[in-house]
Amino acid sequence: MKENQSIEFKQNWRDEYLKWICGFANANGGKLYLGKDDAGNTTGINDFKKLMDDLPNIIRNYFGITTEVNLIKENEKYFIEIDVKPQTVAISLRGRYYKRIGSVNTELTGNSLNEFLLQKSGRTWDDVVEERATLNDIDKKSLSRFIKIGETTNRLPEVSGLKTSEILEKLRLIEKGNLKRAALILFGKDPGKFYPNLSVKIGRFGKNDEDLLYEAVEEGNLFVLLQNVLTQLNRKFFKNPIEFGGLQRIEKGEYPVAAIREMLLNALVHKSYLGAAIQIRIYDNKFSIWNEGMLPPGLTMEALKKQHPSIPRNPIIADVCYKGGFIDTWGRGTLKIINACKEAELPEPSIKEVFGGFRVEIFSSKIIGSGIGSGIGSGIGSGIGSEKSSEKSSEKIVKLIGENPKITIPELSKALGISTRAVEKQIANLRQAKMIDRVGSTRGYWKII
Repeated sequence: MKENQSIEFKQNWRDEYLKWICGFANANGGKLYLGKDDAGNTTGINDFKKLMDDLPNIIRNYFGITTEVNLIKENEKYFIEIDVKPQTVAISLRGRYYKRIGSVNTELTGNSLNEFLLQKSGRTWDDVVEERATLNDIDKKSLSRFIKIGETTNRLPEVSGLKTSEILEKLRLIEKGNLKRAALILFGKDPGKFYPNLSVKIGRFGKNDEDLLYEAVEEGNLFVLLQNVLTQLNRKFFKNPIEFGGLQRIEKGEYPVAAIREMLLNALVHKSYLGAAIQIRIYDNKFSIWNEGMLPPGLTMEALKKQHPSIPRNPIIADVCYKGGFIDTWGRGTLKIINACKEAELPEPSIKEVFGGFRVEIFSSKIIGSGIGSGIGSGIGSGIGSEKSSEKSSEKIVKLIGENPKITIPELSKALGISTRAVEKQIANLRQAKMIDRVGSTRGYWKII
């Protein structure tokens, strides 16, 4: 038995350990053992008789809850087990709130405390009514564009012929005639009037984080930000503009559009809207997005790299984005980013919790092979390695086409050991270079020029 999210060892009792009991009660419950060292070995406890009488009363007086306090004998030594059950209401100790997160007992403050109290009351931040807002604060153009896009997904409820208030009610964005916070985040004319940090800061950096070359700030509702940020990136920040054809595919550019789209959507949907603005950093060899808000309990960095449940911080916002066809409800956002980079033959993205938030970084082909060395030599070597790899793939494609003009893209993918997306990318380059061409469509064939 080792210390973990639900187990804590202490050799003696101290009143400060009430924090641990509070933390267990506010999380998923747990057991505090008295008379064991950090490794879980029984050291014994001398005053166990008095503690067995006092502890249930101390816990009840401080928290108003009852816990099981058990005396256990092992190798002629006694230790005490305090079994704390999870509570449906928030539990505090002298006005402070603690929660067990992993194997650490953490005091909740600021945004974390607000979200925790809302969660315990059965609500989330975006589900709360914004008393200051009226229907005049809704941008009808944004709502109309959303409906037009959403009609193609077959996920929207029937809204044809309905008034604005009725549409918002169908989307669960109104409660008793009052707008919820989610309504303003999604469709507000000026949501920054209510929530000042609803913006995206974009910076282009040079050699390091101190070398800020130029910057921009975009403001507006979620769907305005989604469109304007992508436009701004192309206009000012990307050396090679990306073709956001329906926000679905990429034909050129340093980074896959699917990855950038998911990164931005994840940040907008899952950010803590009481926190700082979303921050996008662009360097010569990487692109990163950071949003405030830690992962929900139960999710880890490793879990994000494989199939995992969807646990949205803002479920009302997430639900509307799902109905509009912008996201799914299967927790596949990070997997899409990872797979998009893989198909584009780029390094695996970096996904981390930093500075109280969530950061995703993707890397350009310039740093492929950087693990071989470091510094300038490594960068040059990796660039050459990447270019040679690309050349070899294209040469093999031409050779295979020469051997079998009717070869298909899946067959090329299997023969080369790369993804179909990578094959399509190579073929597009070969056709642009007028090295090969396609005669006919599905039943056609390839021709070497």
